Amino acid sequence: MDILTLVGLIAGVAIVTVAMLADASINTFLNIPGLMIVLGGTFAVTLIKFRLRSVTSSFRLALSTVFRETSDRPIELIRNVSELARVVRKEGILGLESHETGNDFLAKAINLCVDGHPPELIEEALLEDMQQRMERYEVAERIFRGIGDAAPAIGMLGTLVGLVQMLNTLDDPSSIGPAMAIALLTTLYGAFIAQLIALPLADKIQLKAEDEQRNMALIITSIQNIMKGQNPRVITELLSAYITPEQQQVLAREREA
Repeated sequence: MDILTLVGLIAGVAIVTVAMLADASINTFLNIPGLMIVLGGTFAVTLIKFRLRSVTSSFRLALSTVFRETSDRPIELIRNVSELARVVRKEGILGLESHETGNDFLAKAINLCVDGHPPELIEEALLEDMQQRMERYEVAERIFRGIGDAAPAIGMLGTLVGLVQMLNTLDDPSSIGPAMAIALLTTLYGAFIAQLIALPLADKIQLKAEDEQRNMALIITSIQNIMKGQNPRVITELLSAYITPEQQQVLAREREA
């Protein structure tokens, strides 16, 4: 589990909430009409900009990625594919048939190799798979950024509504308070949704997409070289570009051991 995402989200909401309630009650910051304007308006704008199917799938993708550590560490993938290269050199491509891996993209690559497809077809299939996955991440990121852009704007719209109501009821002092509450709290709700939820999640989705794209590129490069019959040590050297210098030193020590 990606605990930092959950901790950051809870900490951000908690800090703002505690600061709000330091000298006031929860009722001071609770305004149902203003909240309905922001939530309903943001949801409506999101549906106008995107398909409902894309919105629902993006929320599922976000829940399944930002709160879980779904990407393998590149150094572990390098160790894994180096072992695959050694198996192929000893037993041939069919030696991979009994190899199990928790990475579904690597498993797909192995299955394509074992099925005897030509390298060009394997590369094309893997690249197409990577492109489709990246497009799904991109759509999810765009949707959450769209929510982050829409929420403050709808909050400002609610503020204008509250100001109009207030100006129309200046002769009734008892109605000024609720109108001002809508005017100010809708802006607060919009900024809260955008800055503490939507935009951070969009950034995390982008980061997860970059991690997965790097891992898939590593796997494609690995499979290409395995199909060429490259030496496992050479493959490890080629793949070292995907890891940090410190991790490269770790792999070097492992090869020397």
